[in-house]
Amino acid sequence: MRTLMILLFVVSSMTLSACSLFESANQTVQYADSAQEHINRLTDFAEQAPQMIQDAATNPETKRQLEERLVALKEDIEQFNLMDAPAMAKDLHQQIIEKNQVLLQEINDALVNGHLALDQLQNSPILQTITDITGLLNRIENLGL
Repeated sequence: MRTLMILLFVVSSMTLSACSLFESANQTVQYADSAQEHINRLTDFAEQAPQMIQDAATNPETKRQLEERLVALKEDIEQFNLMDAPAMAKDLHQQIIEKNQVLLQEINDALVNGHLALDQLQNSPILQTITDITGLLNRIENLGL
């Protein structure tokens, strides 16, 4: 009887450990997906921004759209920074947060009193900062393995 109880305890412990490992792996994959989506939104903006900046100089509607995109990007960054990263991704998440903080400051500098200051945006290193963040994409994709 005692052997049966020990065996039952060992099997249940192994089952709980397996569940814990599965949960951890699932959280890591979910984080990797969220981080990749975040970086894809940044990349989309970086690809479209140069033309939008150029057009915004003569088109008030494009300037308004660009302003809206920056505000949405700012909100996305703030939400991403609040995410809980799994243990396996803590270091990577911290690196992204640090780069996101730089990007937030650059966006805030371009949005003077909540409105787009086109000259500030044109002289801003926003696109380079986004490129720096997208450089972390390979590490994020490796989390999802």
